[in-house]
Amino acid sequence: MDEVAILIIDDDVDSQRALRYVLDSEGWRIRVAPLVSEGLTELANSEWTLVIVNVALTDLESPAFNLLRDLSQADADAITGKRVRVLFLVPELVAGQVQPLLELERIPYVLKPYHLHDFLEKVSDLLIEAQAIPQPIRHMRAEPVAKDRRPQKERQPARERRQVSMFASRKDYQMTEEEIAEYERQEEEERKKKLKKKEELGNL
Repeated sequence: MDEVAILIIDDDVDSQRALRYVLDSEGWRIRVAPLVSEGLTELANSEWTLVIVNVALTDLESPAFNLLRDLSQADADAITGKRVRVLFLVPELVAGQVQPLLELERIPYVLKPYHLHDFLEKVSDLLIEAQAIPQPIRHMRAEPVAKDRRPQKERQPARERRQVSMFASRKDYQMTEEEIAEYERQEEEERKKKLKKKEELGNL
């Protein structure tokens, strides 16, 4: 598979940091553009797998929105079978105006505030559609997860916990304690799998 490259167009600093932290954990190439004009320049000058854009930065009748809408609906490349996918972030304040249009035209979006797992599931689906990854990035569990009762010293390093907490505590991002525990558990499983794979390769 080719490198997964994600372009984020968003002027919200907290949102930028949260999205970069979550997506960086997958080892993908991430670029953040705070301005729509800067994002469109990046889009024209480099190859991207997924574009995540805050719809509040674009007027629904602007050339920028029309371009991103058309890109999200474009057919896959006839030769490679690949396509750039677009995911719109829709803040609550503009949802009433924007959501009906996105629904009507079947444009991928997530409403803010959103849950971490919902967001990752949407990203995973779009990357599979783009043929950028062969399978979902991680298993998403819908049922409640038991609270993490591990001693504080056994949990993730303080720096990582602060970043996850930052994602959860912001007004636009809601993440329950159960979700944080599940996220940590899944990350630990991924780490163990990667370590095991390295050990197996080393024994060849």
